[in-house]
Amino acid sequence: MSEISETLLLCSREPEFVQDMALAGVRVIELAGLAPAPFCGMVLADFGARVIRVDRTKVAMAMDKQARGKQSVALNLKKPQGVAVLKRLCLQSDVVRTGVMEKLGLGPDELLQENPRLVYARLTGFGQCGSYATSAGHDINFLAMSGLLSMLGRPADDPQPPLNLLADFAGGGLMCALGITLALLERHASGRGQVIDASMVEGAAYMGSFVWKSRAIGLWNRPRGQNMLDGGAPYYGTYLTADGKHMAVGAVEPQFYDQLLQGERALPLPLLSHDQLLQGERALPLPLPLS
Repeated sequence: MSEISETLLLCSREPEFVQDMALAGVRVIELAGLAPAPFCGMVLADFGARVIRVDRTKVAMAMDKQARGKQSVALNLKKPQGVAVLKRLCLQSDVVRTGVMEKLGLGPDELLQENPRLVYARLTGFGQCGSYATSAGHDINFLAMSGLLSMLGRPADDPQPPLNLLADFAGGGLMCALGITLALLERHASGRGQVIDASMVEGAAYMGSFVWKSRAIGLWNRPRGQNMLDGGAPYYGTYLTADGKHMAVGAVEPQFYDQLLQGERALPLPLLSHDQLLQGERALPLPLPLS
């Protein structure tokens, strides 16, 4: 079998639209992987980059829901010929989003020596160093290590992850795409590429910056589910409706909360003003379902 298959266009885009996009002209090599990495490549492709995904040969390609705008090329990376083709693709590109490149002798030192303008991006769960660096994990594990999981859920329940959105996609794929974009911007000034190390633990922790800062100034100092934005305030939460569905209420500002008190008498809200709810150490009452 050949070491390289014919390039497959996964989703076409009209050239006249791509040429006006922010990342038009940028070429990205992506090694096929799980959700966060393909999402990173999809974001780059959505903004005009030409993304070439490297797949394995002899493996049936499942429909990738994050493949839009990408091209695919199948390489046998167990053979020297396949590795040589991958190296050639990398040296002709602006960005490399890696997976197992170091094991193939295609680490950042080797590639940046031959292509100093290359942006070499690595996306891992726990980062490049530390006792967890080589450990396997999923979104829930990264979210727990970031400290955010302990803040999600109702007071009497176990912590509940919000699907796999915070660590995998927001803290992982999206933060990696941001790092790549910033590296391309810096390269425009310096002429040099660089290595981007994104980890889902660090990315998720960064996404939680608002929470940490709020705790430092006393705005998020109650237990899980008893704070202003995590279900502990009657003006910010969900309510069960008479038809078995739910209504989302977000009336944080005083003027909106006052309107809520005047107009939604079916809601079991306390007869307290917005200022009274925010003052003192009194625990804010939890939202209750409609009767």
